[in-house]
Amino acid sequence: VEKVQTGDQLDGLLYPAKKIPLVAKNDTEQQKTSQNVTSSKADPLLKPSVETRPASLSSDFKQKVVNLLLKYPSGLWATALPKTYQNTYQVKFPEDVLNNLELLSDVCIVDYVSEVPKKAILYAKPQGCIDENLNVTEKLQRRGSVKGTTEQQHEESKDRYPENITVPPLIIPSEGSVSVIVLELKNTNELHPNSCGAFFVKYCRYVGKDYSSTQEQMEDDMKAYYSQNSSVSLAQPLSVGQLVAVHAEEDAWLRARIISNYICDLTLFSLCHYQVCYVDHGFSEFVERNSVYKLQKQFHSLAFQAAKCKLAGLEAFCDDPVLVSAVESLTSSKILAVEILEKSDIPLLVLYDTSGEDDININSTCLKALHDKSLELHLQVDALYTNVRVTSVFSDGSLYCQMPSKGLSRLHEILQKLEDYFHYKQTSEFNVSLPFYGKICLFPSKGKWARVEIRIIHTRRALDVQFMDTGTIAAVKVSELREIPPQFLRELIAIPPQAIKCCLADLPPNSGMWTPDAVLWLRDTVMNCPEFSMKVIKQDSSKGIAHVYLFAPENFPDVEHSINQQIKNADLWKHQKDVFLSVTPSGTSSTKVTSAARVTSGKLEKSLSDPTKEHSSAVSAIDMPPPLPLSKAGELMDVYVSVACHPGHFIVQPWKELLNLEALMEEMILYYSRAEEKHVNIEKNKLYAAKIENQWYRVVIKGILRNGVLSVYELDYGKHEFVSIEKVQPLVDTFRKLPFQAIKAQLAGVKSQQWSEEASIVFRNLVEKKPLVAQIEAVNESPNSWDRKIVTFLVDTSLPDTDIWIHDFVSESLMEFSKDD
Repeated sequence: VEKVQTGDQLDGLLYPAKKIPLVAKNDTEQQKTSQNVTSSKADPLLKPSVETRPASLSSDFKQKVVNLLLKYPSGLWATALPKTYQNTYQVKFPEDVLNNLELLSDVCIVDYVSEVPKKAILYAKPQGCIDENLNVTEKLQRRGSVKGTTEQQHEESKDRYPENITVPPLIIPSEGSVSVIVLELKNTNELHPNSCGAFFVKYCRYVGKDYSSTQEQMEDDMKAYYSQNSSVSLAQPLSVGQLVAVHAEEDAWLRARIISNYICDLTLFSLCHYQVCYVDHGFSEFVERNSVYKLQKQFHSLAFQAAKCKLAGLEAFCDDPVLVSAVESLTSSKILAVEILEKSDIPLLVLYDTSGEDDININSTCLKALHDKSLELHLQVDALYTNVRVTSVFSDGSLYCQMPSKGLSRLHEILQKLEDYFHYKQTSEFNVSLPFYGKICLFPSKGKWARVEIRIIHTRRALDVQFMDTGTIAAVKVSELREIPPQFLRELIAIPPQAIKCCLADLPPNSGMWTPDAVLWLRDTVMNCPEFSMKVIKQDSSKGIAHVYLFAPENFPDVEHSINQQIKNADLWKHQKDVFLSVTPSGTSSTKVTSAARVTSGKLEKSLSDPTKEHSSAVSAIDMPPPLPLSKAGELMDVYVSVACHPGHFIVQPWKELLNLEALMEEMILYYSRAEEKHVNIEKNKLYAAKIENQWYRVVIKGILRNGVLSVYELDYGKHEFVSIEKVQPLVDTFRKLPFQAIKAQLAGVKSQQWSEEASIVFRNLVEKKPLVAQIEAVNESPNSWDRKIVTFLVDTSLPDTDIWIHDFVSESLMEFSKDD
């Protein structure tokens, strides 16, 4: 608690309890550490931080490494050090150092996280531990401190248990990416009522300087203390719930809590055994009485590092040994990325394995272990299948097929029971309150309930789902989703997805890219036919896709009349020519997209260059939203700065309209994800909707480049982007009502100039992505509403007692930069 005098008022500032500092070891401790490895059972994944006697490296090289690591307070992977070093100093990193990280142990902490020598995290040592020659200091001081406190600790050891030991709670990381290392996994059937957990939990440890590294430093300090102090007493008497220090296997000293006792021989006190739970490692074991010591007060300040947590979506299956085994096999000996859904005493998590090319959602992958193998669809190569229904077609030519099966019959049976159940229930009782990637729930489709899996969360109210049994991907409202009632959950989870991903043999993606016309032809052909016959040519298990021939029932099994051959013979594979900018005789620029793809078979007669069809659509090409009302000179306006390039150009949005803009963005996602894709006549300075990184934006076309790439300006956010012409659709009237929200702005109170990179960065850090107050100085009108510009002061009012005028700060920074120059 720090007391601060503010005027006549005395305030108090609260800070988190201090962590145990990372202190360098002396030579004796280094030798002991190098000869000792913490018990593999206690911690099979994180070795103690290794600090061995360094070999000869130049002081300049070490200093550069230290300077680099200071930029990464959460640690830097050893494998990333060479590239980071080379990018920073333009000098090649010595190769032998990476193979022998102990060479750096006198200037940094090497945190090994696996048996692979290079798989380590490097942390900069506290600066007080390194002198000007980059040698470890404070050795004598540390020895003296241990010796100096021995008497006091000996007196404390005379105190008898039980005593009140207070350990601070574990603070869940709140900033940056979070990683955990899995320690122990148990289900409720295996837990003692007083043991370390009571849910389907994982014991995990957060990885980082203030977590795993600090814990390992503490355990090294415990080992040094208890090994050097013969006067340390055994803990007595012992009681359930008591916190103690245990001399574990391989000479490790660990913090533990007594959870039960068991006496082998009543006549021999030394043979008493106690069951302890290691509070930093999560597992339990029986230890002998003479291995249990009093835990000294200096080892109370670090929170217990073994954290309980629940895995989202798996709570209902906590007693299933198959699921527990699946989680264990996917998480053992791995550092995993974490998405924290709920911060509570037992946080709710989604785990991700990011070690491979593709990130693996551990939660959703483990649910697949509960699939009933007898209900899975297994296609056989060269086998023929009838009554096949194509349920969805994607833009790359891949498609999903559904066929009669035992699993499909079982699914229809359960969904019918579910329909009857909801008939007598208010479905709003089962609203999804906490959506997350990989969650399985229900969605009403065509008057029936369908299983869906959440794939992308756009906003709080809109997300993308994939229908598990048709393969279709759609954007839906969160309010439309329903939880699976508990009595149906296990049955529905047990049924594997009933749609198989396929591609047409001898066609793209193997032989090239699909054109839009080819995709449209395939959709029109297969989606309007109730059933097909199918022959499997090969299975690509690595991609989970089957290569097939599709036949209309009357053509089966004549390959020459298959869907594959029909689309191959059609003139659908010519790609669009490069888009170009044409100039009209009057001098005004206009642009049109031309395409060589034209099918005259009667089934497809669309042309990108035919403007008459576009004008005949319901979409108005001329209706503009009303201009955004702007405050007058001298008036105040609450704004949000969405983009900041420099003081001469930034974008603000009216704060009071942000909720309306969010609602518009959600509606655009939902509309365009369901709407049929249309060919668009592209013209410069016209309004369209464009899909950019899974979101749909209102844009104006600023330029048309080669290869079908467009330069667009986001009318609500003020960003310039490049998009493919395939990602652009007409902007329907529904989305032309809200005024465009991006307002171009210039900072008042500073002289207009060529802004340096340093000044631009300072300004950007001050204002970008922040709510501020704008005091309008002037408004510069323009024929196009998106080209209007305001000159304004900006004020940061986030501090309770002081308003920060941004132009003052920028002016001061400019003066400092000019002095440096």
